[in-house]
Amino acid sequence: MSSVTSAVVLLSGGLDSTTTLAIARQEGFIVYAMTFRYGQRHEIEIEFARRIAKSFEVADHVVVDIDLQRWGGSALTGNAAVPKKNSVEEIGEEIPITYVPARNTIFLSFALAWAEVLAAQHIFIGVNALDYSGYPDCRPEYIRAFQAMANKATKAAVEGAPFTIHAPLIDLTKSDIIQRGMALGVDYAMTTSCYDPGTKGAACGRCDACLLRLRGFHENGIQDPIVYQPTR
Repeated sequence: MSSVTSAVVLLSGGLDSTTTLAIARQEGFIVYAMTFRYGQRHEIEIEFARRIAKSFEVADHVVVDIDLQRWGGSALTGNAAVPKKNSVEEIGEEIPITYVPARNTIFLSFALAWAEVLAAQHIFIGVNALDYSGYPDCRPEYIRAFQAMANKATKAAVEGAPFTIHAPLIDLTKSDIIQRGMALGVDYAMTTSCYDPGTKGAACGRCDACLLRLRGFHENGIQDPIVYQPTR
């Protein structure tokens, strides 16, 4: 196993993480995909992640079980309703209730542990700081801080094999991300982005994630290939 070419990719089953996986593959990395079942109300994304990992023929795909539902703190892990809006313009600047406390820190920590075991010095995460809901753990300064911590806290880094946290979508719009993915042959029909999908997986079309996704496809002049619930 090569420490140069192996990478752990965080894969949620969504548009961003799937594009990130495609980028890691294009850059020549042997991909190990990691998905989390963390008590999220949109747990259907795990099945999408399984299909995506299989389609990309990753070296290994693990689904990690952790229970963030025990303390809630988010509409995605508790009983609060997922906010719905009519347009992207209604997305405010405040951090919304769909923020899951410390989620990316938890996810990256698990990815770091696996990467160290694999002797893989690269971790990919599909965070974005432009077309997003304002989550603090999606910003460039957060990624830099986590990388610095990883290289202080691990045996591998201390002994001369430091880690790089790749966030290739960090400064792209959703439209740019879709363009990049399509150029890499990503089938976005395999992905899901909705925070509050129906029982059969149809997207709500009105949560922040759906609205940003729909605008990205609209700006590219193409129709989003996934199924949405009928508008009321």
